[in-house]
Amino acid sequence: MRCKPLRPKPLELKMTPMIDVIFLLLIFFVCTANFTPLEEILPMNTTLPGSVPSEVLPPDLANLDAVVVQIVHSTEQGGRLYWQIEGNRCATLGEVQNLLRSVHSVKPDIPVVIEPENDVFMENVIDVYDVCRQVGFLQIQFSVGEP
Repeated sequence: MRCKPLRPKPLELKMTPMIDVIFLLLIFFVCTANFTPLEEILPMNTTLPGSVPSEVLPPDLANLDAVVVQIVHSTEQGGRLYWQIEGNRCATLGEVQNLLRSVHSVKPDIPVVIEPENDVFMENVIDVYDVCRQVGFLQIQFSVGEP
């Protein structure tokens, strides 16, 4: 009796589970990736030769951790409002906007704290909030005084 030599069966690789794992890994990496360009992350304080620096802040505004905008209802001026930003008094919202714009051009990620007095109407607080958003501030907080 003659015996046939045993040949091993060819090994079958199942590709479907491997492809599933690869797609799951691909989806995981795409979902967790951060697509912020590195140019926006790195700080860069350079000026070209012959260029003029944009705006120079007063020294009291240059070293701030937060910008505090106080809304004051003055009784001695017939009940008129004025705004005070770190010691700088503003008579109109336009002046507030110009001062906040100059701060934003130097420190765009600084938080703004709106601090109204107790007798200031809410619409005046919202006006200052709108000015902060128009200038480009993203971190706007409210400070509530004591009753």
